[in-house]
Amino acid sequence: MIEYRVDAPLALADILRVLDASGIQRPTADPARIGRMFDAADIVVSAWHGERLVGLCRALTDFCYCCYLSDLAVDQAFQRQGIGSGLVARLRAALGDEVSIVLLSAPAAMGYYPALGFAPAANAFVLKRAR
Repeated sequence: MIEYRVDAPLALADILRVLDASGIQRPTADPARIGRMFDAADIVVSAWHGERLVGLCRALTDFCYCCYLSDLAVDQAFQRQGIGSGLVARLRAALGDEVSIVLLSAPAAMGYYPALGFAPAANAFVLKRAR
C-alpha cells in the first residue's frame, strides 16, 4: 500500500535514489545542488511504500494563483501503479482550485500528462539554464 505525505522530511540520500531510479534527468552527481533544489521548494509531496520513499513531486508556488511542478519522479520499480497521478492529485488538493499547475515535460513523458488532465500550452517560453 502506498502512503502519501505532504512536506514530510526527506533524507537527501532517499531523494537522490528516487531521482536516479525514476529515469528523470536531474543533476544527482551534484548532491548539494539537489539539496538546494528541495530546500527551496514550497511544497513537496512524497509517496512511501512502508518506510521506503518511492515517489516525489517538488513544486514552487504562491499558493493562490500559480504553481510550477518542477519534479515528478517515481522509482521505475513502482511505476504504472498510479503513484504519479496520486502525487499530482495530492498536490492539487493541497493547492486548491484557484491555483494553476504548470510544468515542463521531458519529451518521453509528453503522452503522460494529458492523462492527468494537463492541457498543452502553446503560449509558454523558456530561457534554458546553461548547466
